[in-house]
Amino acid sequence: MATLAIWLLIAYGFLTLFVRVAIQLVRTGRTGFIGIARGAGPLGLLAGVLFIGGMAMAVLAINDVRRGSLATIDLLDVSWLNVVGIALAAAGGTAVFLAQLGMGASWRIGVDREERTALITSGWFSLVRNPIYSAMIVGWLGFGLIVPTWLGFAGAALVALGLELQVRTVEEPYLVRTHGDSYLAYAARVGRFLPGVGRLHAGGA
Repeated sequence: MATLAIWLLIAYGFLTLFVRVAIQLVRTGRTGFIGIARGAGPLGLLAGVLFIGGMAMAVLAINDVRRGSLATIDLLDVSWLNVVGIALAAAGGTAVFLAQLGMGASWRIGVDREERTALITSGWFSLVRNPIYSAMIVGWLGFGLIVPTWLGFAGAALVALGLELQVRTVEEPYLVRTHGDSYLAYAARVGRFLPGVGRLHAGGA
């Protein structure tokens, strides 16, 4: 299962990074990659560290199991849960890519405070405000079930925590400053990561 998970990871990275960046370059002449922006503040930096560190932990867990230096959790390392994990990882990766495409020219990895992009509220974004991140969490949970280890689940939890922090402390304040009432009205009717959950009050962020 660890070898299968590695191939799924390669496919996931190829589709959501290499292919998506190539599409962005063709469409706009820019990669869309910003990363952790200067002036992000301590919470913004922490969000990036948690997200990147969590992904690294999850990947290391899979590789360590493949090498035989880390044991899986016997209670969870059963065929039907492995299959559920494969389905979640595949669905999560596909949904990340499709939601990225749904952002069109507005797609970015990171936030540039000086840049103004169109507010996307249709398609996947009519269901939740952060469908890319929701799909990422699903995908990493799937990898955790394919190769269940304490390190892999800890990594997935850190990814989710980093994304939560990124959205609350970096992206939502930026979107409120940039789009004002349009974003607040959108956020009042659409949930943050799940439909209807995490909506902002119409009066403010």
